[in-house]
Amino acid sequence: MQNIKAILFDLDGTLHHHLPSSGEVFVSYVRNLGFNISEEDRVRSEHWTHFYFAHSLEIQTDGKIYIDDKSFWVNFSKRRLAAMGIPASEAIELAPKVSAYMAESHKPKAFVPEDAFTLLESLKAAGYILGMASNREKPYLDKLKELNLDSYFKFAIAGGEFNSFKPHRVIFERALELAGTSAAETMYVGDNYFADVVGAQRAGITPVLYDPTHLFPDVECAVIRSFGELERILKQK
Repeated sequence: MQNIKAILFDLDGTLHHHLPSSGEVFVSYVRNLGFNISEEDRVRSEHWTHFYFAHSLEIQTDGKIYIDDKSFWVNFSKRRLAAMGIPASEAIELAPKVSAYMAESHKPKAFVPEDAFTLLESLKAAGYILGMASNREKPYLDKLKELNLDSYFKFAIAGGEFNSFKPHRVIFERALELAGTSAAETMYVGDNYFADVVGAQRAGITPVLYDPTHLFPDVECAVIRSFGELERILKQK
């Protein structure tokens, strides 16, 4: 770890959070409709959601079929309901209602955890090169400014800028070029095991999973529950 010169971060779900989360609101509403969604069902649907948004074949296919936002999110709701264990016929029937509820009622507050700012200040002062790689479609500097994150990062890239999305290697390799470091000198911190950990490993980068809710208890990489824990990992010999 003493050879690490650059630390790259994911944005959404890692530094950028919503309160309440879409998952919390989704599950709460489905339960209020009378469905018995167990904790096991909830976790399984969260795992599926992370996998889906890790540029899965499913989301690539859905993006071509459901070209407007409304139909895309209705289909997503159907898939998420099925991942919870709701029978396919009921999921199809419920999906428009659940999707409409989410669009109308989920108005979350965006925030960055306070310990993330503390960590970024410390890492920048220590001389680490800080960069960001996100699976967003378009550049997002305005969002970083809105979140008061822009001053910490040497660069921030979106997968859509060059048609490479995590866990594909190209987005990570482009980040290495911008950082000016080798894969062995670089660490990537993200919350999505399927996109962030798998992708970083494919590129030879050291992954750290940010998992404050213990969503992925059995993974083969370093895990942090809070941002303060990252400095401890960096100090390990």
